[in-house]
Amino acid sequence: MKYFSGNKEGGNSALYFKAQEIMQISRRISDYLVPDMAVLNESGTEDQSIYFTGDIIRNSHSLILNINKAETEFFQDSRMQYVASVSRLTERLYKSCERLEYVSSNGRDFLVVLRKEIQRFRKLQRVWRLSL
Repeated sequence: MKYFSGNKEGGNSALYFKAQEIMQISRRISDYLVPDMAVLNESGTEDQSIYFTGDIIRNSHSLILNINKAETEFFQDSRMQYVASVSRLTERLYKSCERLEYVSSNGRDFLVVLRKEIQRFRKLQRVWRLSL
């Protein structure tokens, strides 16, 4: 008899696969944006927006980890903490994408793709939250 919604293998949900897809897109966008933003400004300082590229990678990676923990957690209270964490990370990821759209780089056009995937992720997240 199964007493919790997760499985031992973890990560077989549609939300988990969507999070992996978001992670791949985030890495590709970051790899594309970083060379354009790594050039120093006229004043000799770096573009402060370069840190948002690392944020989207870190937040998308944390999404995968927290989804896996929520699906494999036995206790309901702990599961809900991970679910809340996934919601916060999703919001941070979306905000970082919005901030990167103001960067002067050709790669910012790809951020629209990532934002659409995050919106699809949010829809899956609502159903996933109820199924835990």
